[in-house]
Amino acid sequence: MADELALLVADVFEAAGALRRAGEALAAAEGQTQARWQLMSAVSEEPLPVARAARRLGVARQGVQRIANELVRDGLAELRDNPDHRTSPLLALTDAGQHALAAITARARAAHRTMGEGLTDTDLAAVRELLRRLTRQADGWTEADAAGAKPRTRPRPARATDGPGAAGARP
Repeated sequence: MADELALLVADVFEAAGALRRAGEALAAAEGQTQARWQLMSAVSEEPLPVARAARRLGVARQGVQRIANELVRDGLAELRDNPDHRTSPLLALTDAGQHALAAITARARAAHRTMGEGLTDTDLAAVRELLRRLTRQADGWTEADAAGAKPRTRPRPARATDGPGAAGARP
């Protein structure tokens, strides 16, 4: 099983690379990068502090801050006062940012239809469930390894952040 899992992990990495390249092409067609697209998506439903957006995307805060500064500079986002934390403003999309995100999202929908040709809803549901389970188990192993504990042998229960409203629903 370990050898089959290693092959699956390699396939996931290959698929992630292909999807990342596709994402870059989709974003570039609208004058953006995939990183900017991801950050715009992360703050599209509600303004977030940069640190929380970075956690949601699973990347370093410093990189997200740089991208946030670019979006603000380009008029696609703005910083708003944060009633919960004076020194951590909220990043929010401007109307121009909403339009740019909508244009990329429309391109992505069309591309996803093409990429998904021949795949059934049952195929997609099975792959999503498998990937969620693998993600939970990998997270469990990582947490246990970091704590110096024995890795979990059973997957932990799904979290609210694992659902369709989570980063997984983003590009």
